[in-house]
This record gives sequence, structure tokens and C-alpha cells, in this order.
Amino acid sequence: MRQPAPDAIQSSLPEAQPQSGRRSLLKALAAAPLLPLTGGAAALLSACATPGAGKPFASARFTGMPAPTLADPAAMASTTVGSALEVAFADGSKQTYKLAYQPFFMTGDMVPDGRGATILAGGYVDINNRPIIDRSVPGRERQFFSDCPDGSSLLTMKGASVPGVKGNTVFAVVQFEYTTRDQKQAAMYGQLPSPIAVLTLDQDPSSGKLSLVKYHNVDTSQVHGLWITCGASLSPWNTHLSSEEYEPDASAIASNPQFKGFSRNLYGDETKANPYHYGHLPEVTVNADGTGSIKKHFCLGRISHELVQVMPDRRTVLMGDDATNGGLFMFIAERAADLSAGTLYVARWEQVSGVGPGAGKLSWVKLGSATSEEIRAMADRYKAADIMDIRTSDPADGSFSKIPFNGKFNWVRVKPGMQKAAAFLETHRYAALAGGSLGFTKMEGTTVNARDKVAYSAMSYVQTSMLDGSGHIKVQGPKAGAVYALNLRGGQRDAAGAAMDSEWVPVDMAPPAELVGVDLKTPDTLGNLAEQDRIANPDNIKFSEKLRTLFIGEDSGMHVNNFLWAYNVDTKALTRVLSCPAGAESTGLHAVDEINGWTYVMSNFQHAGDWEKGLHDKVKDTLDPLVRANYKDRFGATVGYLTGLPYSGA
Repeated sequence: MRQPAPDAIQSSLPEAQPQSGRRSLLKALAAAPLLPLTGGAAALLSACATPGAGKPFASARFTGMPAPTLADPAAMASTTVGSALEVAFADGSKQTYKLAYQPFFMTGDMVPDGRGATILAGGYVDINNRPIIDRSVPGRERQFFSDCPDGSSLLTMKGASVPGVKGNTVFAVVQFEYTTRDQKQAAMYGQLPSPIAVLTLDQDPSSGKLSLVKYHNVDTSQVHGLWITCGASLSPWNTHLSSEEYEPDASAIASNPQFKGFSRNLYGDETKANPYHYGHLPEVTVNADGTGSIKKHFCLGRISHELVQVMPDRRTVLMGDDATNGGLFMFIAERAADLSAGTLYVARWEQVSGVGPGAGKLSWVKLGSATSEEIRAMADRYKAADIMDIRTSDPADGSFSKIPFNGKFNWVRVKPGMQKAAAFLETHRYAALAGGSLGFTKMEGTTVNARDKVAYSAMSYVQTSMLDGSGHIKVQGPKAGAVYALNLRGGQRDAAGAAMDSEWVPVDMAPPAELVGVDLKTPDTLGNLAEQDRIANPDNIKFSEKLRTLFIGEDSGMHVNNFLWAYNVDTKALTRVLSCPAGAESTGLHAVDEINGWTYVMSNFQHAGDWEKGLHDKVKDTLDPLVRANYKDRFGATVGYLTGLPYSGA
């Protein structure tokens, strides 16, 4: 997340051999196209034979699209897809599918609530579930709605029953990170409680097409509302694992205008919200009737959770940390499919290369074990001054320790008896104090390639604290970032020599060469600050086991248009799949290997037309009116997925 200053793919792949993957692989379906159409064309697909039907699958590859240019400004000002997916069969025949993009809705649309009425998509509500009204322009009062949809999950369950569904019932959970501004153009980042919604979707069994039937706002009042929800993932037990990013600094909360605004809009009182209630891991459970419930886990560390990845053991959770002087964190739950208790660790980086984005071996420092309930009780009771003494300048007192924190330094000491509270409520500071490597910058999405036991972590920007050595890391860049691969092993011991109860512990960290951005010394003719045919500032990442493909969504302040990429981990081919509207971030990425025999790639975007000086100077005048016309004067953004049409064969 850059802080401000699909119709389905249908199965033609064979069922994989059983393994401990976090999702079941795609089952084999004969005589079916890989990607269905939307609308009336879906019937045509269900009736036509697919070349290679019934033949064993051999491989799949994406063919890319060029980046849009000012020769086609309409393409730059909208979600554009010019890519394709080619499937090869064992007998040598092939089928190619032309890809496209299909939204469920645009935020600000009125959508069905499942009770015969409509509801505002992406609309904000307070702690009593009443609409929060934008009154910035007299006479144009309206409910706030988000231009920043982010993390999404797609799932099914037995016994689902929602009126209006004619085919198969499918659910999506979608969260909304923030809204960029009010109608008067004043910045609103972090000042509204993030909504999260359950969508009931009607899946056409013959085409895989998804249609919105019901939109339900999850009641978040019992978890004190949500603070800046960003990336998300689907747990192996079929729940939506959300996030609360940029946890508010409890020691400096009195000088945080965003948090004051958040508290005022949520509670009607700018002093009522407790900063220790935010920065945790929310979990949403979808009910069979299309509603949802939510809880927060307080024992996974209070950090800038971006999106987490639960490993196939259903206990080990790898967590990115979207911060300056952030860390790589891991949680090992006491029980499978239950994140309410466990042990928290932070990685220590032993550098083996400082060239480019560098490489390191990883060891692990135990921070503590706890239950969510005991940390929640501490969050209710304590303030920052109860847990730690914190100074922002050297107190010349040997009882304090100097640590890196948020691009600067703090001097800290833990109050007697407060080690557990510090570990789980002041996690960044305590992790640095305990010897963890708090030197990463904007570590975003995490995902796993279960077959190869490799995790991937997106480092959106390799800069600042990764260059200065403040947190054990001293590499060269690039500012355009990189995706690191982390080998996963069992039989590991923590820094104190204790056995770690997981077979999925990262032991090293280095980026594949193809997944390193390339900074430009001078902007190109369009204004790009990073090479356009390489990734820049990776954010959302998801791995598809069946396609052997790592999908990468950008949140770039270096590309004029942000892109969605597909990287085949076997062939090492990197392919541009989709281009977001100029100034927008690629979000909501979710690759679902199988739902009723169909595969889906979900994709959203945020804040179209978020023009950055220096980057968008050459395109803004041309594109701004187009973006405004497409997306509700830049207040709207879409939630959707990739579609496809077979158009050639061998």
C-alpha cells in the first residue's frame, strides 16, 4: 500500500497427486474451456467443444501485453488487458484464451443487500453501523465510500443458502483500505474505520460466470472497528485473514491527526479509540446465509500486517511487515486452524551478499508465547508508558538500548514484568531489542509454493533502512524493489537453541533475478522512473499451484501505470497480464485454484488518478479528465476478476 503525501479460468488441468498444499489443486474436467465469457456469450462457450478436450494437460503459459502509451490514452485511463493464456496438451495440441477484465461493481454503486433493497458499495459506517457522512461541501452531503478496495478472498461452503442464487453459491470477502479524500479534496487517509463486506455470488455452472446477488457489511463493532485494512489471504480452513496496516504508535498517539480523525468518525470522540486495539490480525468467518462475523487475534504481534500466509501445516504463519525498519515475523499456533494462541518469532538476517537487493541466511528469535485473550486484556488495560520507557533522543543512561524505529532511532527499556506486553503490543521495538533484524522496508505480500517449499515476500521498495545498516541489512537497492524467495525447512532451532515446532521455517532469503526491479537514471519518454518491462514496487503476490505461476501486483511510485504480472517459476518467464488505470495501485489479488471445477484470478485497484509530481507530469493533463469520467470523478474503484475467451487452437 502506497501511503498518500474475472470470469473464471475453467479446469482442464489434471488432478495433482495429494500433497500438503494449503489449497486443493484443480480437478480434471474434460470438454470444457479454460476461461468462460461473461453475459450472453457464456452459453456459446458451454455449447462449443474445446480443442484438446479430454486430453492430458501438459503446460500453460501466459503471453504478455505491451504497456499502454499516450497513443491510446483510453487504455492508460482504465483497466486494460491485452494478454492471453495458452494451454498445451500432451498430444501437442494447444488452446489459447484471450483475457479480459470483468468488475462486480464500482465503489459508490448501489448494490443489492439481499433483502430487496440496495446498499452503498464500499460505504463507511461508525461503531453503531450508521453511515458516516461527508459534509465537506454544503448541499452535497453524502455517505463516504472508499476508492481503495484491497484484500479479497473467494470461497464456498457446504449448506450455503442465499435467496436469489440460481446456480452455485460462491462468496467473496472484500475489504476497503481507506478513502483518499473528501469532496473538498482534503486528505482522509486513516481517518475512517475500514469496512469489510461479504459478497454472495451466483456461479453459472455452465460458464463459471459470477453475478452479484447480495452485499453484506460485516459488523466490526465488537472488534473496535478496523484500522487501514490492506492485503488479505484465504486461510486453509476457509476464513478471510485481514490486516491492520501501519499500527498507530501508542507512545505518540496525541500527535497523530489521522488516528484522532479515525476515533472521531468511529466513536464521535477523538480520544476514545485505543491505539492498542489496532495493528492486529482480523479473521472473518462467512456464514451460510451470506453474512459474516469477525474476531481479532492479538497474539500475532502488533505490526504493519500486510497480508499473511498460513503454511500447509495450518499452524505456521509467515507475516510481511509494511514498514520502514520492519521485520520478517512468524507465528506458530498451538493448534491447527486456530490462531488464538501460539508463539511469535522475528527473523535475524545474516547477510551473505550486499549486491543489489542482497541475500541473507535467516535465524529466528523467539519473542514470546501468548493467547489472544490475555494480550487483548493487556491492550484494554495498558498505555505505552506502562510497558516501556521510550525516548527519541539519547538519554545518556546505560539502562536504555538504542534501536531503529520507523526510519529513526529510539532509546528504550522495558518496564519490570512487562516483557510479554512489550512483545505483543510494542512488537517492533521489542523485536529490535531482542536482536531481530528490523531493517526491511515495506515488506508487503507473502505467499507460498507448497510443492517446492518456497515462500515469496514482496519488498516494495529496497531503500532507506535496507541501505543504511540500521537493522543488520546493508544492500544497494533498487528503489523499484524485488520479490524474495525463501526456502522452507523443518528441524530448525531458534536463537536460544530451542526446537521450533514447524516444517515450514524460512532459512534463507534472496530474489530471483527476473523479479528485481530496475531503476532508471533518468525518466523515460512517458515519465517512468523504473524499467517498464520489469516489475516495479511489488505489493500483492499470490501463487497458483496449478499454473505454477506467481502473480505480482504493483504499488509503484515509479511506473506511470501499475501492472499485474505472471511469473512462471519453472520457465522463469515474466509476463505483463493487466494494466491498472494510471495512478492506481494493483490490489485484491487472489488466485483460487478450484471452485466447482473453475479457477479464478481476482483483481482490484485503488485510487485511480493519484497523480505524483515527477512521475505523471507528462500524462496528467491528458489522462485526468478520462480517469475522472471513468471512475466517479476519481472517487470510485472496481472490484473484479479476469475473464477469457478461446480464440485459436492447433
